[in-house]
Amino acid sequence: MSKYGKEMTIGAIPVVLVFLFYIGVNIIPILLMLIIGGSMFYMIRTRGITTGSGGGGSARKARTRQPAYMTFDDIGGQDHAKGELKESLDFLIRADDIKQLGIRPLKGILLTGPPGTGKTLMAKAAAHYTNSVFVSASGSEFVEMYVGVGASRVRDLFKDARARAQKENKPSAIVFIDEIDVIGGQRQGGQHREYDQTLNQLLTEMDGIHTDEEPRLLIMAATNRKEMLDSALLRPGRFDRHIQVDLPDKKGRMHILNIHAKNKPLAADAQLEQVAEQTFGFSGAQLESVMNEAAIYAFREGEANIRQAHMAQAIDKVMMGERSDRETTLEERERVAYHELGHAIVAELVKPGTVSQVALSPRGQALGYVRHNPPQDQYLHTKRYIEERIMIALGGSVAEEMFYGERSTGSRGDFDQALQMVATMVDSGLTGLGIVDRSIVTKQELMKENAAILDGLTRQTRELLESRRHAFTESLAILLQEETLSGDRFRDILSDSLERHSA
Repeated sequence: MSKYGKEMTIGAIPVVLVFLFYIGVNIIPILLMLIIGGSMFYMIRTRGITTGSGGGGSARKARTRQPAYMTFDDIGGQDHAKGELKESLDFLIRADDIKQLGIRPLKGILLTGPPGTGKTLMAKAAAHYTNSVFVSASGSEFVEMYVGVGASRVRDLFKDARARAQKENKPSAIVFIDEIDVIGGQRQGGQHREYDQTLNQLLTEMDGIHTDEEPRLLIMAATNRKEMLDSALLRPGRFDRHIQVDLPDKKGRMHILNIHAKNKPLAADAQLEQVAEQTFGFSGAQLESVMNEAAIYAFREGEANIRQAHMAQAIDKVMMGERSDRETTLEERERVAYHELGHAIVAELVKPGTVSQVALSPRGQALGYVRHNPPQDQYLHTKRYIEERIMIALGGSVAEEMFYGERSTGSRGDFDQALQMVATMVDSGLTGLGIVDRSIVTKQELMKENAAILDGLTRQTRELLESRRHAFTESLAILLQEETLSGDRFRDILSDSLERHSA
């Protein structure tokens, strides 16, 4: 009901009561029912929440949420982050012991990292680990057009955390603010904003935390944009610990997959280790989605167990979206097939064994795709490694030029990737420009270096594909008929065709 609808209803009630009294109706039972009903409605609305005062006479409820039961064992792939967080939480649990060494307990812990890596889950697990009251809010809940509303909600949040800890007889309370960059962004000089008042109030509340008082208070916050936060928040004495929650490595991905596979029936051919290998760069949330989508595919096909094929389909869906029903002409299908085979052949030649699947089925915005299977997680890249990745990206357009004499718009995404990798090379000092800052290099110099790199790698790519031209013909018929070509079968075709034409 809108604000005006509520006001009209409240105003109409006394008018109706006066009218009923005037015509001789006994209104005492009606008044009793209204009082009882209003009391019950008020109790339901206010249970478990704290009223926050707002400017201009408006008020909003500052929400506090008790999390679902969560332990650190339920979080996979973050062994280092969990270990560092547990050490920080031990200062809260063993407050008496650390006094002997003169250690000042921490006031705040900031969790940073990409989305979906488990920052919120770790905050919930921290509350269980420390037997603390858990009060959480999102940064957007403090944003309001009226001056002073956000600051008031910050005060209410801390006040409610202390009150709940005392009421539940807990030794400590954890206040968790998700997406803290919404209210904790860098302040602009000479400009007075509602965001600044909210941030100033948060800083004041953190300064007012005394670590030797009961109940003890610990502030936890999460963000994936740490560089946007105000320096006053990041200094020691406020957020004392900054814990990086990164994307999981292969071992971590395997742990996460095992957690989410516990309640799912897996077929004999299901290999979670293979899924972990094929999901480099996936977050914990994406891995959970892979297992869930695999179960959905099994349910859709009426099977009792989840097979490896279901998990392969799930990986494709999480990476590129659901398979679409887009109709294409035979000419387009052939062009797309040549394009994807160009990517796959270059990938196998520069990094043998890395192609997992070549597909001609449309997914998302793509008419076809090649799924690569990185042999191992790699975080440091050499110049040659980046050049090989650029050649793989250029393989599709070069293949189109070989068989059609021209490119198509299907190479646009490939060129974007290639340009980004060239920019990485420039920033890393891996080009002929040497160690430079791109901001002080002229556009002409950058364009000249960019063209030299891409032209040279395009020539190398064309030479590779021309030497394996026969592999296109033998793979094309299978891909057009079956729409998918597994990596092992593709490698067999590539090897057999090479032997026949070299004999």
